Amino acid sequence: MPFEYSAGAIVFRRTMKGIRYLLLHYPSGERGGTIFKGHWGMPKGNIEKGEDPQETILREVKEETGLKEEDLIIQEGFKKKIGWFYKRDGKTIYKEVIYVLAESKKEEIKLSEEHEGYVWASLDTALKKIKFNNLKEVLKNADEFLKEN
Repeated sequence: MPFEYSAGAIVFRRTMKGIRYLLLHYPSGERGGTIFKGHWGMPKGNIEKGEDPQETILREVKEETGLKEEDLIIQEGFKKKIGWFYKRDGKTIYKEVIYVLAESKKEEIKLSEEHEGYVWASLDTALKKIKFNNLKEVLKNADEFLKEN
């Protein structure tokens, strides 16, 4: 069975109203023979040959949001992995994503063409917008981590 390895970041900001999480809106469409419904998620992407997950995270966050390495503070001690199966071109693929937690020094986002919107959301709002339960759990874990550290 084919495997796909990705890495991403839960990007957040500390504001006067509390912690806000960056959600990107992925549009509906067809990719690789699979129909995708629009959904909210975090910046992430496939780990390219020769890259380590940290390099992938920094590259993908920059490509998808315009935030550069110097705009981010990676939170040491937080790393979560989720996985799921999906179909592409009639084949079942197992996808695994490693997420880290990254504080943004900037509010302004420059979206890539692969997204159609973004929002800085409270935990409650983010949990309502995200439809995938495994990603909701990662976000809850991140929020607990931030409250404890």
